[in-house]
Amino acid sequence: MLQKHVTSRSSRRDAISFIVKAAQESSACLTPQDRSGRRQVIAIGTASPLVFLLNQHSYSFAAENKKGFLPVLDKKDGYSFLYPFGWQEVVIEGQDKVFKDVIEPLESVSVNLIPTGKQDIREFGSPEEVAQTLIKKVLAPPNQKTKIVAAKEQDIEGKLYYQFEFIAQAPNYTRHALSTVSIGNGKFYTLTTGANERRWGKMKDRLQTVIDSFKIFDV
Repeated sequence: MLQKHVTSRSSRRDAISFIVKAAQESSACLTPQDRSGRRQVIAIGTASPLVFLLNQHSYSFAAENKKGFLPVLDKKDGYSFLYPFGWQEVVIEGQDKVFKDVIEPLESVSVNLIPTGKQDIREFGSPEEVAQTLIKKVLAPPNQKTKIVAAKEQDIEGKLYYQFEFIAQAPNYTRHALSTVSIGNGKFYTLTTGANERRWGKMKDRLQTVIDSFKIFDV
């Protein structure tokens, strides 16, 4: 039993290490620095809401649109979510999708995809273990002080998701963020959204809507 337990822990550690390495190679968390001068380009702009609305399919997601939000439906990679009206799509190397407020740069949502052979998010560990690893190694720069506020597991329409809330403190700002991760279609999905701590009270309900709207489907 002890050998089995040790092997299981080692397997989870190896699996999450692979995800961390792949994510680090693609990109780190969005920050106001975002390497904006080099890697960030406004894409699609005002035409994007119309494009996404016209691309809606008969998935149940389409019926879940809310006032003040716009839908994203990625049929190729198998995911959907809502983002606040007025945010602009930007292109950031290593991220599959990014939308952000151009006035409040800490207010953003990003989706990252990493290939995986795992079938169940639990193979990477508990919600707390996965959150701790991703926050420390991927979702916040190493010079920031981080704190996990909450982490939980959710079953949505037969798909298992981990959701967690965390705070990342830099010398000149503090970001309050939410993330959700899941596995499907041979991919490890991570959606992260957040805001400056000073605006958290105003933004938290909207950001929770973004997190709760994220769904993956088979493609």
